[in-house]
Amino acid sequence: MFRFAAPWWLLALALAAAPVLAHYLRERGRRGGRLLYSDMKSLGRVGPTARIRARALLPWLEGLALGLAVVALARPQAGHRVEEVTAKGIDIVIALDVSGSMRAEDFAPDNRLLSAKRTVETFIDGRSSDRIGLITFARASETRCPPTLDYEALKTSLRGVSFAAPEDDGTAIGTGLTTALNRLRVSKAKSRVIVLLTDGINNAGSIDPLSAADLVHALGARAHVIGVGSDGPVTVPLPDGRRVKAVLPINEEELRQIAERTGGSYFRATDTPALEEVFRNIDAMEKTRIEVLSYGRYDERFAWVLGPSLALVAVAGALASTWLARIPS
Repeated sequence: MFRFAAPWWLLALALAAAPVLAHYLRERGRRGGRLLYSDMKSLGRVGPTARIRARALLPWLEGLALGLAVVALARPQAGHRVEEVTAKGIDIVIALDVSGSMRAEDFAPDNRLLSAKRTVETFIDGRSSDRIGLITFARASETRCPPTLDYEALKTSLRGVSFAAPEDDGTAIGTGLTTALNRLRVSKAKSRVIVLLTDGINNAGSIDPLSAADLVHALGARAHVIGVGSDGPVTVPLPDGRRVKAVLPINEEELRQIAERTGGSYFRATDTPALEEVFRNIDAMEKTRIEVLSYGRYDERFAWVLGPSLALVAVAGALASTWLARIPS
């Protein structure tokens, strides 16, 4: 890596033009010749000699020498810089409700589950050094992907998520929380987080959601809980092809208590933009701490330009006083 330790000296490079400009002004202001002749006719056919042409180069040599001296003052250096990045990551498990009520079409242009999947994928793309896992739950829960840094594999698992089969339908929030916690139980991360997304009321499973929340808190994790769904009747496509209007209530009080007992936050999302905003908020809340240690070693290279500068000064001085000497005016 190359750099200048005192780059402000480079502003003085404009001084390199001074010798050339001085020569131009001196020649322009000179009147007549240095020698007087009685008859100039015999000199009319004589052109400038090589010495005369060479003398015009002296100001350029002096300007180049001055420019190199300025570059030397800017202290050119060569070396390398090393950066050590230490990231204290967060382990996150997303618990996604896949019960039949997630078919509701109040999250235009898709249903609740498709909107949630798309938003979660955007959330994953915004992380870089955190392990993220995915579990789904309906009447039972299932680990789709354990916490991993392989985000492409995680997103492939996410894209394959679909609704629970009719015989497995239900909403076991406590079971979903417990499965997510099991994925974090052996984590050595300094921060462990569950993001629980559901649109229903706990109506299945053998584990009470608030008891599961106490377990989450006891193991030092926290849960951010998202209740999804609009108020009032919504259109719900059924597996047999029928479409019905239904009111799908959410037990917001219980969801809020889950978040509070674990030290997390509760959010309500009634449409796709609101859900996207919720995940942006969670992303901002759960930031990975990154420490950067930077150090470098550089060697001075000013001699590389100062040497040629002094050599040019010596050459220009020697030529000006010998072969390119001028007759005094």
